[in-house]
Amino acid sequence: MQTLARLNHDQVDVERTLMFSLAVLRQGPILPLLAYDEMSCPIAIADGEPWPWELLDDCRRTFACEVQPVQVPKDVILASLNQVFDLSSASAEQMLEDLSDSDELSREIEEIGDLLESEDDAPVIRLVNTLISQAMKDRASDIHIEPFETQVLVRFRIDGVLHTIVHPPKSVQAALVSRVKVMANLDIAEKRHPQDGRLRVKIAGREVDVRVSILPTAFGERVVMRLLDRSSKVLTLRELGMSERQFSTMQKVVQSPHGIVLVTGPTGSGKSTTLYAALMEVDRANRNVMTIEDPIEYQVEGVGQMQVQPKIGLDFASGLRSILRQDPDIVMIGEIRDLETAEIAIQASLTGHLVFATLHTNDALSAIVRLKDMGVEPYLVASSLVMVQAQRLVRRLCPHCKLKRDVRADDWAVLEVNVIEHVQHLYEATGCEACMHTGFIGRIAIYEILTISGVMRDAIHEGKGLPSLRRLAKKEKLVSLRHDGARHVATGMTTVEEILRVSTEDVIEI
Repeated sequence: MQTLARLNHDQVDVERTLMFSLAVLRQGPILPLLAYDEMSCPIAIADGEPWPWELLDDCRRTFACEVQPVQVPKDVILASLNQVFDLSSASAEQMLEDLSDSDELSREIEEIGDLLESEDDAPVIRLVNTLISQAMKDRASDIHIEPFETQVLVRFRIDGVLHTIVHPPKSVQAALVSRVKVMANLDIAEKRHPQDGRLRVKIAGREVDVRVSILPTAFGERVVMRLLDRSSKVLTLRELGMSERQFSTMQKVVQSPHGIVLVTGPTGSGKSTTLYAALMEVDRANRNVMTIEDPIEYQVEGVGQMQVQPKIGLDFASGLRSILRQDPDIVMIGEIRDLETAEIAIQASLTGHLVFATLHTNDALSAIVRLKDMGVEPYLVASSLVMVQAQRLVRRLCPHCKLKRDVRADDWAVLEVNVIEHVQHLYEATGCEACMHTGFIGRIAIYEILTISGVMRDAIHEGKGLPSLRRLAKKEKLVSLRHDGARHVATGMTTVEEILRVSTEDVIEI
């Protein structure tokens, strides 16, 4: 019998594979392969497993030819099945076109009655499933269902930018929202108050956590679904794309015995990813590492992770108090939102704990002022803070269609750097099929890392304001977000316009 260690997509008979459901094919598992003649069909079966005789007989009857089992590792077959069904699933736009018109869809939905009792082939269920599946294929982080007076928009946030995907008929709006509520175990009868929920779905073998937010508006309920692929691996510090100097700084800080390390930036700037990467660097075998998060985005081996539960009074402050009674060495706080959490975190750092936390500010220096505005005494900030890192995510140029251009006179000036002599050409976005005509695929991070020197610590202790801290940081040669972004522009990874889009100009007040 023939044995294969791997399969290419070109070897799979997609047409015959799609004659069966994914659930049936996984039972074996089996996978039809392309035949050399019409008289037989090779079928991949799991190496070392009992032969799935019933499924092989079904294939023989369905294909009207003999089947030839080919032994392939089980995980290879499952991965190929997932790829076939992922690529073959219809887009939301195609699905709406197949339903011919909005009246037909509305009529079918009205006939369903209670959505809890509906079957999986109901059109509204197929539409929601298709939206989530397409969002995963398009690398979307969020799905927005937005009602307006005469229309409904479905938009995906891809690489930080919203794109309109489809316009469902207005008549299906209520059923669409109700279906999402049912999936997230929310109250479908409550339409006056905001609701939040969670659900977990499996798409082509990949488990996806979905956070759901429902908000009443003038023209109906607005839905936002945040997608988190549980199969994604936690990145390491080396994989975050830091410069050698930034990487070296982060490695030293992660090994600090105590103090507070803050990562700042707006929602969706990759703060949690950076903190998880930092936790991957610590000695989890010999140190007690605990986190409190909202929500837990990745499971990290060797780390005790707690999720806040506001409905039962478990917030960041109360959870952090409980964690400190567990004798931790390192604590990660999902977000410092109030004075109470900030004070507990600072006290923890002063009593021998290393604390990682996020804070919503626009740059590194603003985090110092934000803590003082919350009510934290300047001397406590000065004595506990070790490092503040601000970051943003910028879109990465599509390698298939990026266009070379000459360097312009003002390119380096707007990025706050001196002219980089060896760079003669930069690149700009154009757009192609591979990048959905956006010119970009994926994102990379830019960083602004402020280590607290003795002089900076004295300035914080004295309660100096933001203008004074900025002047001092400039003397200490702080690399700004724009300055750091220049290295990615110089290597053709992104554009000047992308760096300017996510960063603000430093204003040094005299």
